[in-house]
Amino acid sequence: MDKDLKEGMKNMVKATEMKITESVLRWKYKKEGKEIPGESELQHRSHVISQKANEILTRRGKSIMKEFKEVYRKEGKDEGGS
Repeated sequence: MDKDLKEGMKNMVKATEMKITESVLRWKYKKEGKEIPGESELQHRSHVISQKANEILTRRGKSIMKEFKEVYRKEGKDEGGS
């Protein structure tokens, strides 16, 4: 994949992620009857939340891949030993 295209797609996904997070935060504040913070504060909070979510997904994704690899190795040993 072209490097510029890949980078453009990453930026588009990040921007979409931020807009969705902002939307969810607005909804949450309205639902709880709280005052919605200013645009810059809302963007900052959205950024922090999306970063934390990405970190969690990255960590869990690595452990999921580790589990898949272990299962694959075990199946390979079972088939080879039979």
